[in-house]
Amino acid sequence: MAFLSPNRWRRLKSRAWILPRIARGLRLFMPMTCDVLAGRYRPVPWKAFALMLGAAGYLLMPFDLVPDFILPFGLVDDALIVSWLLARIDEQLEAYRAWQARS
Repeated sequence: MAFLSPNRWRRLKSRAWILPRIARGLRLFMPMTCDVLAGRYRPVPWKAFALMLGAAGYLLMPFDLVPDFILPFGLVDDALIVSWLLARIDEQLEAYRAWQARS
């Protein structure tokens, strides 16, 4: 049980704020994509699209930093990198959130 030592558990709990950001970014990404494709929202947030493509690509690519067959580290590295990318998407959607509030 050394993997979840009290210090590591405390550090993990201190980063729990990222989960709502990921959820908020994922909830807004599809409506934003629909608005961009329909021409209702400009400028196109290319960085958000690139980050989503990177997250999906990292999950689907067989080549990772740590291969998935090395349990549990292979799966943990996927979760960490993809969650980091998804949290960055939320940052890129600030302008869309403001536009949506005005509409």
